[in-house]
Amino acid sequence: MLRSPDGGIIMRRILAAAGVFVAGVALSETLLSQAPPAGLDDPRPIDAVDTVFTEEMTWMEVRDAIRAGKTTAIVATGGLEQNGPHVVTGKHNFVLRSTSEAIARKLGNALVSPIVPFVPEGSIDPPSGHMRYPGTISLREETFQALLTDVCASLKQHGFLDIALIGDSGGNARGMQATADSLNGEWRDGPARVYHVAEYYEEDIWSYDELKRMGIVQQPDVKSATRDAVHTDFHYESMAALVDPKHIRMDQRIRAGKFEVYGVELGPIEKTLAAGRHLVDYRADITVEAIRKAMAAAGR
Repeated sequence: MLRSPDGGIIMRRILAAAGVFVAGVALSETLLSQAPPAGLDDPRPIDAVDTVFTEEMTWMEVRDAIRAGKTTAIVATGGLEQNGPHVVTGKHNFVLRSTSEAIARKLGNALVSPIVPFVPEGSIDPPSGHMRYPGTISLREETFQALLTDVCASLKQHGFLDIALIGDSGGNARGMQATADSLNGEWRDGPARVYHVAEYYEEDIWSYDELKRMGIVQQPDVKSATRDAVHTDFHYESMAALVDPKHIRMDQRIRAGKFEVYGVELGPIEKTLAAGRHLVDYRADITVEAIRKAMAAAGR
């Protein structure tokens, strides 16, 4: 404690100086936060890799791709839910790994944002829908839309002009459409636009008619209640297997004599993988056409 007669004056001067120091630090932090990061325009020191997934790219590779004209971003929403006893809970996310890449490469000017694995899957407490099964993770609708809003805003901030939302699960559609509508209203005076590309999922473009044209007929009709109890089909399993056949438990099912789905044999695996590649291209072609139409309607 200061004991000198003018100790009060000294203490006030110390506190005042401390206040100036704190204010200076705060001002410096504000200025730094507003300033461009150092090295933002530095040249990339190594060759870029051949990928369309931003999470597999360095920040410089993303920057250079945007500057080179890749200003379309694919935001794909999957899910974590029950898919019967033979297929992993991340089925939709693994399907999107194949389809989103095909879409981006066919567009030619697109990159793929990290796949969104968390989506509405039912009430958490009390549990409903897929939340009745362990391994499911569900979001409230407002949480899902807030997540998509921040993802899209982040992409816009870095220079993406067209953001396409695609969902591999039917329960994702409402939140994606609401997010697109909200952001397009908010960004109406700017160059960026968001599109919910419903055509990616809609049944009449990706499903059973195409399988029948391929000579694949599932029994019973997967539109029935049976599909809800065993939430899978050949379409999904063939595409999930493209990432890794273990996602459909190939080895275990072969040993157990259960390597089939709805009466369709999945072996030999080469046949199923070939069908999966066809379905990926089929869905990608339709989705690319829908994205281009949406962009043209927006004046792109």
